[in-house]
Amino acid sequence: MIDVHPPHEPIHGWRDFLLHLATITIGLLIALGLEGCVEWQHHRHLVHEAEASLRAEITSNESTLQSVLADVHKQQKTLKQDVILLDQMIKDPKAQIHQQMSLSYRLVGFDDVSWKTAQNTGALAYMPYTRAQEYAGIYSLQDELDTARSKAFATRSSASVSFSTQTTPIQPGLPYRTRPENSVLRLSRDSSC
Repeated sequence: MIDVHPPHEPIHGWRDFLLHLATITIGLLIALGLEGCVEWQHHRHLVHEAEASLRAEITSNESTLQSVLADVHKQQKTLKQDVILLDQMIKDPKAQIHQQMSLSYRLVGFDDVSWKTAQNTGALAYMPYTRAQEYAGIYSLQDELDTARSKAFATRSSASVSFSTQTTPIQPGLPYRTRPENSVLRLSRDSSC
């Protein structure tokens, strides 16, 4: 808070008045300039902390993505084997097939705490526009991947429910959509994208 005091002695003319006015004006400008510098420094520090946190979070998410991609490739191989097994069961429902099917999945999400913190603290507003746009693009892509993961999880869940509730052997005469093996076929198609 800026405090302005009246002069200690009486003003004796225009010259004294202008001198006091100039003194007050210069003092106010100095105070406002110093306050602006402090705010500017604070904003720079906020942006620096936000960018460091965002870079660390993106690096962590990148390593998570690499392990998830490796798991996806393993799961695709397993699904292909399951589809082959289902084809054998459909072709010869009476055959004794002693193989095991596997529907496994791993739920992994991306961290976005730093992104949300940067938005809530206003750090993005003080960042250069192109950098803020880059970060927004990265986190938008992560949201899309999370949405795709959620859809894949729902598809896998419905496929596993189809098999866990089935007590009769696979019947080739059932309508296409009601046959449980088609859940795996749809799942195999969806996960290959």
